Amino acid sequence: MELDKMDENDWKYHGEGNKSLVVSNVQHARVLRLLKYSTEDAENSHKTTEQAFRHIQNIVDYSQNVMKPLLGEKFIHNGEAVKLPLDFVRQLSLKVQQERPESRCDKVMDTFSGCALCLPNLTQLSSCCCCREHRPPLCIEIKPKCGFLPSSRHVTKEIKNQVCRFCMHQHFKLAHGKWKRLSRYCLITQTAVSLLSVSIQGGECIYSCKDDADVLQDLDELAQHLRPYFLPSGSLMNGHQSSKVVLNELIQVIVSALLSSWDPRKTHLSEGRVRCEASLLHRDLLRNTNHCLPKDCVLDKILGTQMLDNLDIEGLNPLFKRVEQHLQDFPKERSSLQIDGPYTHSFLEKIQKCPTEDDGSIEYAVGKVHQYRVAMTAKDCSIMITIATCGEEDGLEIQPSKPRFTYSVSILDLDPKPYESIPHQSRLDSKIVNHYLRSTLPNNQELTNQSVFLGWDREGEDCTLVFHPV
Repeated sequence: MELDKMDENDWKYHGEGNKSLVVSNVQHARVLRLLKYSTEDAENSHKTTEQAFRHIQNIVDYSQNVMKPLLGEKFIHNGEAVKLPLDFVRQLSLKVQQERPESRCDKVMDTFSGCALCLPNLTQLSSCCCCREHRPPLCIEIKPKCGFLPSSRHVTKEIKNQVCRFCMHQHFKLAHGKWKRLSRYCLITQTAVSLLSVSIQGGECIYSCKDDADVLQDLDELAQHLRPYFLPSGSLMNGHQSSKVVLNELIQVIVSALLSSWDPRKTHLSEGRVRCEASLLHRDLLRNTNHCLPKDCVLDKILGTQMLDNLDIEGLNPLFKRVEQHLQDFPKERSSLQIDGPYTHSFLEKIQKCPTEDDGSIEYAVGKVHQYRVAMTAKDCSIMITIATCGEEDGLEIQPSKPRFTYSVSILDLDPKPYESIPHQSRLDSKIVNHYLRSTLPNNQELTNQSVFLGWDREGEDCTLVFHPV
């Protein structure tokens, strides 16, 4: 890809999050991730080219030197920071504007610096030459969120040991108008996988989460797209029956990819309480299920990194204040303590060699703060699963009579979490927990039995994605 010969017409809108916008190029199998700014202060807050490039390079370094050793080299694609021609970026911004969701247009793309993160397009497979009947690969994005309940002695509200943060946060968001209804997704990943977020076929989005009212129709449409992958061309099955079969087959492939391990004989039993009392998943099933993950599967790696947060924000906040006081007394040590990076191997060492008990040192406090930041990254990451049908002698076999699949699993959204955000996280945690206690428990509402689902079928059953004992 020649950066000095970039043509905006070769790129198309791919999607965006809170802080960046992504465009893709099918020919080069690359995506560009560009920074975004609020429309209210875009003219005043944009970074210089050097600042923007350093910001993106920090993301690359953090992914390469910190997250890759923790999460596994085979799951991480750190990419590279690039400087693009400004004319190309400005024209690209105009081109994609009409495709952006209205809800995301409160921010504008960075057209000042020309800097971007260049990554491989993970919706494509390098092994697609083995794909049967030239069907384009399928790509599914999953947001696992936090997969455990805190067991820290610093937790002051017992409800945090019973109900997961995600379930409590939903009540808070609903009350403040950020959600239209409560999500039926619970995030305890040892029990169930998250809601199917996005399905992409050949680089085109064919399904994404919407309001519950749209779920039935959306899932039927999704099943129609997936039918050629999971049902024989001569199958007599049609309508709702075929949709249910197709979605169940998709779930089986997703679960197999998420649980694939370097050594399937090894298992890892997670520590602490793993059952969220607010989960809609039937409690009998939760109590009778062996909560285990194959060692070194993608969910096990993410969970292990999330559990670096073993103090909870309540235990971490006093240590953050210790670091703040130390920096006030010795401001020149901010660099040596790597508060703002650089994200090198020595930063990882501070995480890995942090003392297990508080000895009152600044090293312990800094190590725990860094551990918390890394855990927060793992709690907010995405898993990208790309699958394609392949020949009978290759790939993943779900059942002997079913098609075989080749697949790749990647972890995305691994940006470093700001050191300065810790006080905000502490205040937000308190607001979420107190709101949940006020809004739910005083009404004597039983913590309802929820289930993690892809959607409902016509007969009222949840299409539930459950981990069974391995």
